[in-house]
Amino acid sequence: MAKVLLKLAAAALVYSACAPASAQDFYKGRTITIVVGASTGGGFDANARLLSRHWARHIPGRPDIVVSNMIGAASMVAVNYLDAGAAKDGTVVTTFNYGQVTTSRIQPDKVKTDFRNFSWLGSIAEDPEFCYVPKALGVAGLDALKARGRINMGVTNFGTANDISQRIMRGVLGVDVRQIAGYPGNTEIKLALERGEVDATCSPWSELPPDWQARGDIVPFLNFGSYRPPSMPANVPFALDLAGTARNRSIINVLMASAIIGRPFIMSKVTPEDRMTILRKAFDDTMKDPAFMADAAKLNMPIAPKSGAEARSIVESIYTTPDDVVQAARRIMEEEGPK
Repeated sequence: MAKVLLKLAAAALVYSACAPASAQDFYKGRTITIVVGASTGGGFDANARLLSRHWARHIPGRPDIVVSNMIGAASMVAVNYLDAGAAKDGTVVTTFNYGQVTTSRIQPDKVKTDFRNFSWLGSIAEDPEFCYVPKALGVAGLDALKARGRINMGVTNFGTANDISQRIMRGVLGVDVRQIAGYPGNTEIKLALERGEVDATCSPWSELPPDWQARGDIVPFLNFGSYRPPSMPANVPFALDLAGTARNRSIINVLMASAIIGRPFIMSKVTPEDRMTILRKAFDDTMKDPAFMADAAKLNMPIAPKSGAEARSIVESIYTTPDDVVQAARRIMEEEGPK
């Protein structure tokens, strides 16, 4: 009996030496790359860099974490990279413009990606999209904006969050919007606003420069989020409250749904599940990390996280939206677009 036990123990040692490293050991000495589908300096980039500074403490092996920007096709270059060229071993993460999830359901001919075919890591926060004009334009609110006539609004690209917001303004709320495209990110649109190239734009609330807010340089006139950040003026109306009819509310709901996901992080669908389990837990733990939260507060960045499962559930709800509502939303998205 003793000889049998010795043989079994020896076999176990041989197997242990030959077996691949467990998921708990996998990340030691490795590097995780967070690919940002937007230019540097914007909200998606800032969220990725915030995560990169704290996430490793919660991942066994404490890997290095780097951020890489991959702009193009309104962040779809970065999304498609997960399947086209990225490592699929759990070392590549992508964050992208969440508006593309809505576009993929409403206009699958434009965005052919099915976002259910990714592993969802989670989201740092819903960062409500809001629209604003410079105070110098002399517009006090949405009604004054309508009365002014045509307004030129900066937009990054088709299907992005600011594109969708501006189309709701025009197609549902009756604002005469002319979209001006060609800007790689919201940072560049802000510069265009300062130069007078555009009259207004929409962007996440956290991306509003603190000095603009402190000096009262801009007038926010519409909130496309599902909540109001504490620093947003109480008189800024919610787009959904201005819908007028139940039908319009349904249309706005489907167009805004992906914004509720917040700042999303996804990985390849074929990432080993044991590694995804580790990374999701580490992501959730990071969201509760006091150092992470203090860092976010210092940068005036909202933290209202969603787990991978919660984000995936919202994505599923977008893809199961009734076809008649989808078609109505599609008509709005097919109207004259950015120039």
